Amino acid sequence: MPVTAIDTTTALVLIDLQNLVVGLPTTPYTGSEVVARAVELADAFHHHDAPVVLVRLTANEDGSDAAPGRTEIPRPPALLPAGWDAIVDDLTGHPGDITVTKRTWSAFYGTDLDLQLRRRGVTQVVLAGIATSIGVESTARAAYEHGYNVTLVTDALADRDAEAHRHSIERIFPLLGQSATTAEVIDLLAKTRA
Repeated sequence: MPVTAIDTTTALVLIDLQNLVVGLPTTPYTGSEVVARAVELADAFHHHDAPVVLVRLTANEDGSDAAPGRTEIPRPPALLPAGWDAIVDDLTGHPGDITVTKRTWSAFYGTDLDLQLRRRGVTQVVLAGIATSIGVESTARAAYEHGYNVTLVTDALADRDAEAHRHSIERIFPLLGQSATTAEVIDLLAKTRA
């Protein structure tokens, strides 16, 4: 369902737009295309004094803080390049932004994201980032379960797998909230804050 409204207390939540993730091959948009749209969104939210949350994934070098449990796909090697988990420079430097550090897929699990949003009276989250079917979908599911209105910015999402991206966009996201383009969110935000 296309987005119908932006609440007056809406926060932008940008998922995993950090050095390593943005540099990986993604579809249907490149990491730099997603970042460019995220910057547009963040600029609009800053202009309207609405919260912007930058979510980053990190891990201990030895993997000791990784989520437990067996998986069929092996975990990536622990040796990651220095600065892999830093938010990309294009999105840093705004003093009012909230940074949330996670160690699992969802930006809610084991973090203070819900507390940060509730302190600000936020009732809706606008989500963008990488990867659509992992960090973004997990966060969208948790946001829905926490009672937030959820909007997913479909042209500011990308994934490593085209089918996984399509499945999230077409099958999962309509159950969790509404979808919009970057331009639609910016337009509705301006109308709401006028």
